[in-house]
Amino acid sequence: MNQTLLVELLTEELPPKALARLGDAFAAGIFNGLKSRDFVDANAVATAFATPRRLAVAISNVRATSPDKSIREKVLPVSVALDKEGNPTPPLAKKLAALGFPDLKVADLERAADGKAESFFYTYTAPGSTLHAGLQAVLEETIARLPIPKLMSYQRPDGATVQFVRPAHKLIALHGADVVPLAILGLSAGRSTLGHRFLAPGEIAIANAESYAATLEVQGKVIASVTARKERIRASLLEQAGHDKVLMPESLLDEVTALVEWPVVYPCQFEESFLSVPQECLILTMQTNQKYFALTDSHGKLRSRFLIVSNLETTDPQHIIGGNERVVRPRLSDAKFFFEQDKKKKLADRLPGLANVVYHNKLGTQAQRTERVTALAGKIAASLGADAALAERGALLAKTDLLTDMVGEFPELQGIMGTYYARHDGEHDEVALAASEHYQPRFAGDALPSTQTGTVVALADKLETLVGIWGIGLQPTGDKDPFALRRHALGVLRMLVEKRLPLSLKTLLQDAAQLFAGNANFKDATGEVKDFMLDRLRGLLRERGFAPNEIEAVVAQNPDRLDNIVERLDAVKAFAALPEAESLAAANKRITNILKKTEVGAATVNKDLLKEQAESGLFNVMLELKPTVEAAFGKGDFTGTLKTLARLRDNVDAFFNDVMVMAEDEQLRNNRLALLSDLHGMMNQVADISKLAA
Repeated sequence: MNQTLLVELLTEELPPKALARLGDAFAAGIFNGLKSRDFVDANAVATAFATPRRLAVAISNVRATSPDKSIREKVLPVSVALDKEGNPTPPLAKKLAALGFPDLKVADLERAADGKAESFFYTYTAPGSTLHAGLQAVLEETIARLPIPKLMSYQRPDGATVQFVRPAHKLIALHGADVVPLAILGLSAGRSTLGHRFLAPGEIAIANAESYAATLEVQGKVIASVTARKERIRASLLEQAGHDKVLMPESLLDEVTALVEWPVVYPCQFEESFLSVPQECLILTMQTNQKYFALTDSHGKLRSRFLIVSNLETTDPQHIIGGNERVVRPRLSDAKFFFEQDKKKKLADRLPGLANVVYHNKLGTQAQRTERVTALAGKIAASLGADAALAERGALLAKTDLLTDMVGEFPELQGIMGTYYARHDGEHDEVALAASEHYQPRFAGDALPSTQTGTVVALADKLETLVGIWGIGLQPTGDKDPFALRRHALGVLRMLVEKRLPLSLKTLLQDAAQLFAGNANFKDATGEVKDFMLDRLRGLLRERGFAPNEIEAVVAQNPDRLDNIVERLDAVKAFAALPEAESLAAANKRITNILKKTEVGAATVNKDLLKEQAESGLFNVMLELKPTVEAAFGKGDFTGTLKTLARLRDNVDAFFNDVMVMAEDEQLRNNRLALLSDLHGMMNQVADISKLAA
């Protein structure tokens, strides 16, 4: 009979950061193991449970016995099983005995083709296995394969040494209401477990597998489901926050969920005086060190009230609230101390200290890197008509906050603290913002720098990293990218494209490479870096919804400026929708192939050599359309350019139908090749439309 199966392993407190992974692996291992042994129906569902003290899974529709199976067993090749007279050989008798069928006769066996030879086969019905036997093997396999960060060795009361992630104390295995007699980690399966360590002392009997979660919640004060526990925490936080906003990153929610079995949220308070410290410091202190949830008002300003998630429900929570308030106070005091101490020394005065910080042993110190980034920022600013002095000052101070006590304690605050300290020092606001903005975008979808100075410094910083790290042979390989060069490349591309910066990518990379002149460890690889960036550009444009052939039409031209690349792609997309597009793209592909194989012998078209009506017709319409095409292209109307070129279709089709390009007459041949060369250049100003051909 099919019933729900429950397996629970009760342990001491499990590592919180590994709990969700352990819970999922435990449930998946048991479910997949039973499925492979044919103990579960196709519609069976596995429900994983995991708390700080237990791993469990409930699986619906589990059979008590797996079905009988028909097995066709190969015995031996006929040439081995029978001698020359056709009598059974000793190897046949030995094989049949090994299979468990010593009394079988040759007449009982099936003789069938087996490749180029013949073999004997025997078909029999194997009885199904009991759930006890199957589950014992599955549980042993699952325990052995759990992603345990570090094994712990401990002794059972009987003196046996056991290895597991944490000491295990109880095992439940129920099929419906029946105990499945398993044994693992020195434990024998039963139906009893323990509830909350403080709220539900004593053993709790689980009547049947289906009542597990409800029994634990009601009698044991334990919410066994990770998801249910997490959502209760989320709802309680929102309820306690009232009109304030709760800062609850998913990673913090996950970690707190793994720390409690019966979550209760309590509001706490800290002194208003701590709000003089940058709120990012206080928030990070509370989240990282204490696992607390900070609150802000509707404008994002930090409140002196915060929320804690406790594992203890009580009618008088004051001792819990007071204890947590006492614990957080020294942490906030440390942050305040770091902030006040750091302000005593200006960022500019910290510059000499960068010479003591190694950036990379082949590329020098942070001081040397700062010099390179500052020089490059000045060049980029000049190219954009931006304030070069501000850009250079921003680049000069960008990394100085790495030497502050606050960033030393909380590396996640680098850049953020630089902005606070630069403002305190009286630096220009764009210089101050560049300290944090030059790290942007930090991740996919992150905001770009808001200021021109921040943009310039961000470009310089990322380009110096890309070219420098690549130049010492540390380019990304496979899924390894320790210096985040892919992220830096995407950051540069996003700024060039989204901010429409009229900058030459080739010049940017060359200027960055020149910074390393004289460094014997550095090899100029700007060509490789540009190819790498254009490949990243393809992915970026795909995310924007452009088709691969549309992207290739533009990127295949090795674009140097990216400020108008989206407009080019929009034009290609509009052109591809025209009825003339398919024919012109195919013709363009044909022209490309002809010109690739043949050297054009004439520089210009000689009108007197246009003998055929189709070639003179094409030449005339090209002359007619050329001013319109050049005017549209000159003012950046790429869609208008391509739509005008669509009018060439009939003449191009007529040319290829009626004109022999590779004529025997050398003058005619060269003239026709020159005409095609002009047409090719005219058609491919915006994009290589041959890439649109099927």
